Amino acid sequence: MERNGLDDRSRERRIGRWVCGVSLFFLISFFLVPYMLPESSVPRLSGRANAIDYSTTASWGNQVHTGEVGHNQPTEGLFAWTELDAFSAFIYAFGDLNCHQKYERSWQINGNQMPVCTRDIGIFFGLALGGFVFSRRGLNRWTVRDSMLSIFPDNRLEVVYRKDLRTKAVLLLAAVAVIPLAIDGFTQMLTDYESTNSVRIITGLPFGALISLYLAASFSSRPAFFEGDASRVILPSTARFSSAATEQE
Repeated sequence: MERNGLDDRSRERRIGRWVCGVSLFFLISFFLVPYMLPESSVPRLSGRANAIDYSTTASWGNQVHTGEVGHNQPTEGLFAWTELDAFSAFIYAFGDLNCHQKYERSWQINGNQMPVCTRDIGIFFGLALGGFVFSRRGLNRWTVRDSMLSIFPDNRLEVVYRKDLRTKAVLLLAAVAVIPLAIDGFTQMLTDYESTNSVRIITGLPFGALISLYLAASFSSRPAFFEGDASRVILPSTARFSSAATEQE
């Protein structure tokens, strides 16, 4: 019997591996694609987050911009990911849509700017790490909250469960993951402070791990596996859910 009261945790392992695998696919691709492309074929870019800027040579990113967003792309060289092979186009399109792709916040490989900035590199590393940890430690403990906390040893959670501090523990976990990134990002946006790529990776990693942990716990938390009986869930410190009606999330 597993620590949650079920006979096995094969589903949790599978979900964690999927989260880790998909994240690793993107993380490795971010490095592999610019390495495989012809040297210096991807110029310095400077786009917008959550927007398509470099799909064609006539797109927004390839025009002349003199404000805080974008730059004079023609002087750097035009770029269109639709002119790349299918795999490279997919990865750069993903970066184009999800990342600002500012060259000063990105690495270059083989003379080519990477598809995403260093902050996103840290986030995807965190996503992969979180999925791996959940695949090894995560449990279905009825609620998303308790499934997230299941990655920690039960003996370290005794006080949390004895005093019913579970929600506060998850909020603390979220604060530790989000606040450093928020401070670094907003300080950079509102002041003259300019972060470094190392700091961007360090602050992005725990944020990605938190997202990964939440996703894995969300897919793993299934009350039906306990036949709808919350009292069957084994929790740290001999705690028990009082009823499915009051505890189900």
